[in-house]
Amino acid sequence: QLVESGGRQVQPGGSLRLSCIASGYTDGSYYMAWFRQDPGKEREGVASLNTADSSTNYADSVKGRFTISQDNAKTTLYLQMNSLKPEDTAMYYCAAATPRAGLRWDRREDYDYWGQGTQVTV
Repeated sequence: QLVESGGRQVQPGGSLRLSCIASGYTDGSYYMAWFRQDPGKEREGVASLNTADSSTNYADSVKGRFTISQDNAKTTLYLQMNSLKPEDTAMYYCAAATPRAGLRWDRREDYDYWGQGTQVTV
C-alpha cells in the first residue's frame, strides 16, 4: 500500500516535501518513483529511486530542483521540491515496481503499485 501526503498550494519559488508511506515494501528491492499528471495530459515520471543501491533518475524538467529520497527503514519515500514553478502543478503519485529486465523508470506501465495521489498547485 502506498499513501501520499504533503501536497498543497504554494507560491512560485516556494518549496514542498511530499511523503509516501510504503507498507509492505521493506523486504527486497523495488523501484520507487514519483509521477505526476495534469488533467488532459499523460502521467509523466518525475523521479525514481532504486532501493537496492539508492540510484536515482530525474526528469529533465526537475533536475536540480527536486530530490527523491527514502528513510533508513525504507518505509517512507520523499520528494523534496524546491524552486517550484506553475508548470509543476499536478497530481503527484507514488509508485512501486519490482525490478526486472527492460524496466524503464519513467514508464508508468512498468509500475505495479500506485498511491491515490496528492495535489500540488503552484
